[in-house]
Amino acid sequence: MKFIKSLILGISLISGSHAALVEKTVTYEQGGVTLEGFHVYDDAVTGKRPAVLVIHQWTGLSENEKLRSRMLAEMGYNVFAADIYGKGIRPQPPEAGAEAGKYKSDRALFRSRMMAALNLLKADERTQPAKVAAIGYCFGGTGVLEMARAGTDIAGVVSFHGGLNSQTEMTAQFGNVPAKVLVLHGADDPYVNTAELADFENEMTSAKADWQLVKYSGAVHSFTQKEAGNDHSKGAAYNEAADRRSWAAMQTFFAELFK
Repeated sequence: MKFIKSLILGISLISGSHAALVEKTVTYEQGGVTLEGFHVYDDAVTGKRPAVLVIHQWTGLSENEKLRSRMLAEMGYNVFAADIYGKGIRPQPPEAGAEAGKYKSDRALFRSRMMAALNLLKADERTQPAKVAAIGYCFGGTGVLEMARAGTDIAGVVSFHGGLNSQTEMTAQFGNVPAKVLVLHGADDPYVNTAELADFENEMTSAKADWQLVKYSGAVHSFTQKEAGNDHSKGAAYNEAADRRSWAAMQTFFAELFK
């Protein structure tokens, strides 16, 4: 709670002093489906800059992703939060599980939706195309790992409490993971078992990928999501320390990635 409050306060103070965030709702299409993403950048930053694609969690593009996008824009990045589901499709549990399941069972469609957003971001006049990363939360964390597995031309991906197994024929192949990979994982996440962890590590190692996996003690699934509450016995809960530490780990990763 303190971490989220301080982040919001920090953004407010910075915005009031020198930053000039520009926010836009962007309508685009993939496969005949209308999508509605969120673009944000600091227009006080001149010229091209590194960019970050944000992939939402299972309830669709929400205020959580928009908050994180603003935080990234305050750091100087050109940021686009993708819409995977489609304009106006923002399901809540239990419907969210069914909607997310459509894409988890059809990874080709999932990747196509992410690529549509990535191509849009790369084409933006503010973006340095060679310095683009993607981050994702839960469902989105699963998604960005699929991008890496597919050999997507992207500098790096960061998965926050995402699923680690591919569940399709797509697995990382030798020499086919150009993106650097950072996985930020709750050590007590009941939705990722030890076999899946081991399989993922073996997969990345076999592919000769540049990968890191950080486990946060006491953290379960959704540890960055304030809306998840604080009851760890439910298997999904907010963890302030893991949220703060994982964001710092992402910042360190980006500093190396974009140097």
